[in-house]
Amino acid sequence: QVQVVESGGGLVQAGGSLRLSCTTFGLTFDDYAVGWFRQAPGKEREGVSCIAYSGKSTYYIDSVKGRFTISRGNAKNTLYLQMNSLKAEDTATYYCAVHRVRQWACTSLRSNAYWGQGTQVTVSS
Repeated sequence: QVQVVESGGGLVQAGGSLRLSCTTFGLTFDDYAVGWFRQAPGKEREGVSCIAYSGKSTYYIDSVKGRFTISRGNAKNTLYLQMNSLKAEDTATYYCAVHRVRQWACTSLRSNAYWGQGTQVTVSS
């Protein structure tokens, strides 16, 4: 059984930093694309960033480019999201997503994912 567990959320002032972690159990982590989504109250869940199973390709939404960095620690079955220069509009619940299909691309992650329970990020202005 696959489990996805996020950690690292919290309350931070605007301009500050947080690092989210996502640890997976029950699959060979380095065979799967993984990513982060977020959902703010009253809004739809949006994809924030994704990293290919190879680690060679990364993707970001425009609003976080240059501020967020996604990385994977395959030896630890863990995905990271380093978030710098945080803004109030980054406030949301952040979800880790692990692709269900081995070696498939980030483009199909949203509709083919194992999801974590989410971790809250609150940025005060």
